[in-house]
Amino acid sequence: MAVSQPLDVDPTIADFAAIGQWMDEQNLPGGEFGEVTAIGGGTQNIMLRFTRGDREYVLRRGPQHLRAKSNDVIRRESRLLGALDGTEIRSPRVIAACADDSVIGAVFYLMEPIRGFNPQTELPALHAGDPEVRHGMGLSAVEAIARLGSLDYQALGLQDYGKPDGFLERQVPRWLRELESYSANEGYPGPRIPGLEQVGDWLDRHRPTDPPPGIMHGDCHLANMMFDYDSPEVAAMVDWEMSTIGDPLLDLGWQLATRPEPGTVGAGLMGTLGTVGGLPTEAEMVEHYGKFSDRDLSAVTWYTVLACFKLGIVLEGTHARAFAGKAPVPVGDFLHAVTLELFEQAQRLAE
Repeated sequence: MAVSQPLDVDPTIADFAAIGQWMDEQNLPGGEFGEVTAIGGGTQNIMLRFTRGDREYVLRRGPQHLRAKSNDVIRRESRLLGALDGTEIRSPRVIAACADDSVIGAVFYLMEPIRGFNPQTELPALHAGDPEVRHGMGLSAVEAIARLGSLDYQALGLQDYGKPDGFLERQVPRWLRELESYSANEGYPGPRIPGLEQVGDWLDRHRPTDPPPGIMHGDCHLANMMFDYDSPEVAAMVDWEMSTIGDPLLDLGWQLATRPEPGTVGAGLMGTLGTVGGLPTEAEMVEHYGKFSDRDLSAVTWYTVLACFKLGIVLEGTHARAFAGKAPVPVGDFLHAVTLELFEQAQRLAE
């Protein structure tokens, strides 16, 4: 059955005639497409919400101008989310995935919509008005990553999803190479990050040995969590593009490093939640993680320093691209300020 292209949707982003034909081949409900709305998020990947045949869908694909690995990222995401389906992990449920980039010019998948809110852009009255609810939000986020890291990834068929051998040993040199690559951006003066070498050296000298591997989300700050409107509970962890098989304690370090503290630059990434506070302390977060995981938490400070190091370098990439006109200058400047704050935090922890 031929279907019409919804109005106000660029066919180079989502050709709904082709999507409709592909959906018919997957035996999904047919008919005309309902209203299509774009869903904002923390990445450049595109998400579109639509209805067809009395069923709601969210389509996820790479950015309009695909990067070298965009299609591979979407393929990996859909594979991982499919493996998590049926587990206790709160994550988007994949309905169908299209690994063929010739259908619409990009790999994509369809998932069920999530009923919940992103605290980066919204904070309902219940959560904004009650610090105990916000405290519960932080604990629920910790529980979510602890449960994820406790899964048997091999039993889920994810043996080849990452390269866990030598994962921690690779981190510092891998991210220093990433930072060096930013010099390809015209006009970028190079990284001006006090403490860069000292933090890298400290991480190499204090690295834990032989931690058991597990599934990592990879970017599990609160802006990549959806929360229930009626409770402090996580509705789903989203944006799995940095997921891998590695050391799940880096996810805990990531949450500790990105915990929004009112009055800091980094808290500005979390909107209202970053200004009102009420989240658990670092000690409470570590204690709560231990309730759902039997991992050795004695080196949690090391993982937090690594998270500061890695995330700081990731954010510096936008700063470098802004010099070359590839990102807004105010955004680049703001994220560079967050990078400096992360490295200050890393140095304090290392001392």
